[in-house]
Amino acid sequence: MRILEADDVHRVMNFPDPIAALREAFGSPAGTPQRMVFPLDPGQSHDAFAVLPAWNTKAMGVKSFTYLPSNPEKGYPVLHAKILLFSRETGEPLALVDGISVTHWRTTAVSALAADYLAPKDASRLLVCGTGHLSAFAALAHSTVRPIRECAIWGRSPEKAAKVVESLKASRDDIEFTVAPDLEAAARNADVICCVTGSHEPIILGEWVSGGTHTDFIGNHEKHGRECDTELVTKSTIYVDSRLNTLNEAGELLIPIEEGKITTDDVLGELSELCAGTVKGRGDQEGITLFKSVGTALSDLTAAYLAFERQS
Repeated sequence: MRILEADDVHRVMNFPDPIAALREAFGSPAGTPQRMVFPLDPGQSHDAFAVLPAWNTKAMGVKSFTYLPSNPEKGYPVLHAKILLFSRETGEPLALVDGISVTHWRTTAVSALAADYLAPKDASRLLVCGTGHLSAFAALAHSTVRPIRECAIWGRSPEKAAKVVESLKASRDDIEFTVAPDLEAAARNADVICCVTGSHEPIILGEWVSGGTHTDFIGNHEKHGRECDTELVTKSTIYVDSRLNTLNEAGELLIPIEEGKITTDDVLGELSELCAGTVKGRGDQEGITLFKSVGTALSDLTAAYLAFERQS
């Protein structure tokens, strides 16, 4: 059995390859039970342990991760994750793969894959909200599926946003990367908005988003948190990575449902349906599309198996 650390994963991954692998995986038969997130001390903290199983014709796998928000005070990361892969043919253990690096690639690849169905074909202006680990990955992933020429990075810390911009300039010299000093102005100017923040309060408001824009929210996983307001949700055509998971975890949808502003029927489709062609993507070029993702075990399995194949 192989052991793949973060450096092993990053060394063999490049966009658009994980996007293509995910398109194939989500468009094919697979087993994807609801991901299980267990609070360790209900009512006392946010500490959690999660298990995400999945299987397809190539492999079986399970991702486990721990989430302990107080860890930085102890000198440890908030998240730890591993993915265990098994052969679909024999059941033989194949690899133990670093889950954090895989998460960076698969999360933003899923985001870009959805945008390939939902964003305007000529989208050239991208706004990425957030300055964490996913920010640069998101910018590069979206720039793979659309002819992005301008990419603005917004964060509460302009200094952190500037660091993301500098790292991106070294990767793509054909795109103008800038720091967005004014979030509202940047949102009004964007063709695609991708949010990868940990915010529990809306940072993108519906009144800022004009027709023809694609919006994407992948940072929040809390039932009572959200990166956009109800107005944006109600004026958008809604798609998700997984109904099962988002309607159990995503405040972006659960809060408007609780308010009586939308129902579960307003979720037009999920990523597997887009990939299989059973649900249509963007139709009206003047409409607003919204994609909400909280993560799926199938995306973890697919990206981890891709990294494993390239090591072999």
